[in-house]
Amino acid sequence: MAVRAPHLYRSLRCFCLAAFSVLAADVEGGDEIPFVFEEHANGRGRTSLYEYRPLLRSYVQARAERLGALADARFALEELRAEPAAAIYAAAHQGKRGAGGDEALLRTILLPLLADVTESAGGTDWRDDSFDRVYAAFEHTLLAERRAYAALAPLTGISVGSPQPLTGGLQVRLVAAGELAAHWPEASGLLPSGFGREPDRLCVLEVERTLSPEAPDAPDAPAELADAVSALRLATAAPVAAGPVLFERLDWRPLGIRPVMPIAATEPPGEPTRLDAFRARLASDLLERLGRAEDDPELAEALDRWELSLFAEEPFRSEQLREALTALLGGTDGVWAATVRAAVLLGETGADRAEELGRLRALGRGETADRAAAESVRKALVEALANGDRPALIASLDEALLGVRPRPAGYFAALAS
Repeated sequence: MAVRAPHLYRSLRCFCLAAFSVLAADVEGGDEIPFVFEEHANGRGRTSLYEYRPLLRSYVQARAERLGALADARFALEELRAEPAAAIYAAAHQGKRGAGGDEALLRTILLPLLADVTESAGGTDWRDDSFDRVYAAFEHTLLAERRAYAALAPLTGISVGSPQPLTGGLQVRLVAAGELAAHWPEASGLLPSGFGREPDRLCVLEVERTLSPEAPDAPDAPAELADAVSALRLATAAPVAAGPVLFERLDWRPLGIRPVMPIAATEPPGEPTRLDAFRARLASDLLERLGRAEDDPELAEALDRWELSLFAEEPFRSEQLREALTALLGGTDGVWAATVRAAVLLGETGADRAEELGRLRALGRGETADRAAAESVRKALVEALANGDRPALIASLDEALLGVRPRPAGYFAALAS
């Protein structure tokens, strides 16, 4: 095989050979390699298949201190210190975890490389071809000009037939069989109940980015995925949730497992639905505009209260919806003005507006919000976000009420035209 850095090839191979002798001796001495049984659903009503998967990566990590003390490890670390690309690689893969120098090189290069070789070999019996395959992939990423970052979280509450792209490198897609366990063998114990078996539990929410080698930090994936979950909830009215954890990788190697933000990881009640191209486009448009809520405190409060209402019991659910509507369209005039403006915003005809006004006035009077009233609040949020300028939207609604101008065209009407 073509090797661009022969000095690294020799030193890393020697380290892996020495480490394999330690691991094999431990196994012969009675140490057991931990394992998991990974379930593979085989269709509704059919028997599931189970795969025995040894946790070789965990077995290697548990012996990190002993392996790092090997003479061949010290030699390999010396060679890595002399390679500028190794420091950049280690910094990228170490992130904010704090360790530097030899500790970072050990944790991000030597031990993961060894774990990859053991997994490729299927155990602690040495195979030259396994090392060569793993080293070739490592050298390619070590000397690359760009880093490939990805984070993905299990997604529940919706289904897709084909990948649905969102903005900012995000997408919703079907999870491949064994995809998570291939990088994170412990993933089976970190997934939502029924994930991989139920129709609305077969998707992942994924963000992919290309980073420069000098990028100081990985993206804030928990925040980005939480915003995407909010956009999907607004666009579909489905009980969408992600998590409870997300899985990060860098250059197709595991980088870490991080918790998903609690509000995004909690499953609200509701009926699952299918994410089609239209609603995926709507979710993408909403996601682009969610960042603007930081500059509009009333809009931010409306979004927060609406999302909290998804998990609240009565009477708190209706109170959250009422406050969300007031913050969104009430301005300085309160809930009565918000109900009238929302009726104009949502109703295409006079009859539609009268119907909207009736249900929203009931909500404003303190009555329990029925499903239609809750849906009206959601649609009002969608329209306000899609408009992009909430104060201007309120002004145009007031002018429409006075007959000075036509009512503003809503998001859905604009798409239809």
